[in-house]
Amino acid sequence: MESYEDFLAGKDLLVKSCGFEVDRSELNPMLYDFQKDIVRFSLMKGRSAIFADCGLGKTPMQLEWAQKVSEHTEMPVLILAPLAVASQTVREGEKFHIHVTYCEDQEDVEEGVNITNYEKLDKFVANEFSGIVLDESSILKSFSSKTRTELIDMFQQTPYRLCCTATPAPNDYMELGNHSQFLGIMTREEMLAMYFTHDGKRTSQWRLKGHAKDIFWQWMASWAVFISNPADLGYHEEGYQLPELILHEITVDGEAPIKVELSLDERREARRESLPNRVAAAAELVNNSDEQWLLWCNLNDESHALHEAIPDSIEVQGSDDNDYKKKSMLDFSDASERVLVTKPKIAGFGMNWQSCHNMIFVGLSDSFEQYYQAVRRCYRFGQKHPVNVYIIISAKEGCVRDNIERKQQEAQAMRDAMTQYTKEITQKELRQTKRLSTPYEPNVPMKLPRWEEFAA
Repeated sequence: MESYEDFLAGKDLLVKSCGFEVDRSELNPMLYDFQKDIVRFSLMKGRSAIFADCGLGKTPMQLEWAQKVSEHTEMPVLILAPLAVASQTVREGEKFHIHVTYCEDQEDVEEGVNITNYEKLDKFVANEFSGIVLDESSILKSFSSKTRTELIDMFQQTPYRLCCTATPAPNDYMELGNHSQFLGIMTREEMLAMYFTHDGKRTSQWRLKGHAKDIFWQWMASWAVFISNPADLGYHEEGYQLPELILHEITVDGEAPIKVELSLDERREARRESLPNRVAAAAELVNNSDEQWLLWCNLNDESHALHEAIPDSIEVQGSDDNDYKKKSMLDFSDASERVLVTKPKIAGFGMNWQSCHNMIFVGLSDSFEQYYQAVRRCYRFGQKHPVNVYIIISAKEGCVRDNIERKQQEAQAMRDAMTQYTKEITQKELRQTKRLSTPYEPNVPMKLPRWEEFAA
């Protein structure tokens, strides 16, 4: 009787390349070696994902990929990015000598590389592009199922597709399935049915079938690169060491957090009651400093109160005009604004704020991913200072710091395990990419031996 492993092997599930080869010497000389190999891998695959941690250069890699696809197909390529990240990408393109056209709609599109915000998706025509890039593609899961479906359907005929995001949580298989489906590799439902099983009675939770683990990660590595540090994959690049991350917890209404399990409603009530004290504690830190500060909150009342308590702050809310949001976030990037008050769901993805190394969470949601992404706006490769993260809470909210540190350790352990699991397969894929060579073009006449003389 055929085993499950034989059944999967017979399906020939490894993703076949549908792209084109580019010699290393043809790529942007400003890219590091590991970035060049990842770009070549993605161009050769045609449809792929780059799961690279914050600060590893996803933006220049996706720009070079888009430029080469446009040159190869003689058609424009579109990059979709979160608000303000699009303008930041245009700036990054200038650094790498790649012209990027910012577009409001299809009429703005030019030859080469174009970029717009996810919110403007309905103003573009998919078949006018030979390639599509989803920047910060993990936000797919933040969209409604309608928007995700629209993205998948809209670009299902686009020949070249690339997803770029930070290393996803290893147990967030829905996110991996969304990427696979967008890229046209396998639908999320097919992936779950083939490799996973329900975890008990919680139908939203999935776990890998024990005998499918090896094959699943082999399949993943045939269309995606996972990298947390160049050293993970055998590259030795300078400048990829993270500074110290210092976590401070400030309890405003007691000497220590109360170690009692509270309901969600009880925690919300504690946050409302402690709001004036938390805002005052944050304002004292910021107003007695001349450095840049990034303040994260979750409630509009928190945001308004912080803005009033810190005279030189700027506040970015969800209801603000898009142009104002974009300008405010870019001004903070340039350090022309000292203090920014906003929410993780507004500015927690994609922005590069290495100029700042002090942040405060004046309110925390129950989403560890939101916290992680918010911290990573400043704590990323290229940051030159230790990063201070202050968490200001009510004692009634419990041991927030302990919970965060526990989740941080668990997430890092799982990411390390995932990277280790795919390391050998990814190295093999990149070695194959390295061995790609330019076509042989002879230009010296070949002299053949005169066999008839020997025969004589």
